[in-house]
Amino acid sequence: MRVLALLDGTHVDPESPLLRADDLGVQRGDGVFETILAVDGKPRELQPHLDRLRRSARLMDLRPPEDADWHRAVGAVLEQWPWESEPELAVKLVCTRGVDGGDGTPTAFATGQSLSAELLRKRDEGVSAVTLERGIDPDLTERAPWLLLSAKTLSYAVNMAALREAERRGAEEVVFTATDGSVLEGPTSTVVLAEGNTLVTPPPSAGILRGTTQGALFRAASTAGWNTSVEPVSVERLRTADGLWLASSIRLITQVHTLDGERVTVDPELHRRVRGIYEAQY
Repeated sequence: MRVLALLDGTHVDPESPLLRADDLGVQRGDGVFETILAVDGKPRELQPHLDRLRRSARLMDLRPPEDADWHRAVGAVLEQWPWESEPELAVKLVCTRGVDGGDGTPTAFATGQSLSAELLRKRDEGVSAVTLERGIDPDLTERAPWLLLSAKTLSYAVNMAALREAERRGAEEVVFTATDGSVLEGPTSTVVLAEGNTLVTPPPSAGILRGTTQGALFRAASTAGWNTSVEPVSVERLRTADGLWLASSIRLITQVHTLDGERVTVDPELHRRVRGIYEAQY
């Protein structure tokens, strides 16, 4: 099931062509996007996603549509979705720089798509992951902001290549590391670990995309009496943690049960508690 809407709220046939061949999003991956989970007609963390999209666009010197336009497009997607038969929906917001040689008017739209059975399986069963070097220094973001390391751009070729490498190694997911061996993030997720009553995630200063789901989890955990910390994390800490997860908007809080071919601690009760803390706020 797919739904496609423009910023004026118009519904478009998702099977018909929409982008021009000379759109810079197609030719160069020159654009930004966000993916949002909607449950029973309600989008989760919509404003944090819009804030992150606007930040990514600012880093790219890209003029994005106003939030009101995105709200209209998202509303058009939500109103056309068959919620009784499919209670969850992945909403994607896409904004490119527009056509090559144009006046700078961006191309923007919102889509809605069903969640795959494979994604739901990973949510329930957890995933295996491998660590792969990302080839960046922890402080590279500050030294070279033009590399857009903390922006969510359409240029995802490296991330997809990393996931294919994980598959070649018999795993399903990736945890990127910096040149000093510290933990960064996943290609499409944020790393979260539990140590006692504390949830920990690596700092965004290392070029990490700010995680909306991780942020929502930490907000809820703090309210529930947990400690939360944003700090450098070594790979060894992932191996010895009481729990390890990859947090993302659609897969939510997905447990990692195997890292680099070795089983890591899996505590079903702890996983239930952490997932419960996240879900309780909705």
